[in-house]
Amino acid sequence: MAENKIEQYLIELMFTYREIESNLWLLDDEEQGMPQVAIIYADPLVVFRTLVMDAPQNRRIELFTKLLELNATDVVHGAYALEHEQIVLIDTLEYDTMDFEEFRATLDAFSLALTQHYPVLSSYRT
Repeated sequence: MAENKIEQYLIELMFTYREIESNLWLLDDEEQGMPQVAIIYADPLVVFRTLVMDAPQNRRIELFTKLLELNATDVVHGAYALEHEQIVLIDTLEYDTMDFEEFRATLDAFSLALTQHYPVLSSYRT
């Protein structure tokens, strides 16, 4: 059931994607600003996740402060997070109430964040 709803939305949005395993899809659509975005169905949630960058050893506090500021002011859906020394962008939606517009809004917000924040965040790469 989950695959049908999620895949239906991906097809409607015309994203390039592949099903990695049951309940796990990987968007890899550079043209639409979706490089390596994983979509995971983990009942009752749909989790969106993408790797942004490795967390640098230098200027960490400055970077983490910037990420928190972006979360508060500029990230419409989801948030930046630290996961095993990697900066990720994540969001979750409830599968049962998720509709096409909400699904699309999450992916649009990811694309916007990845595009607009890249110049700022790339200055922290080592």
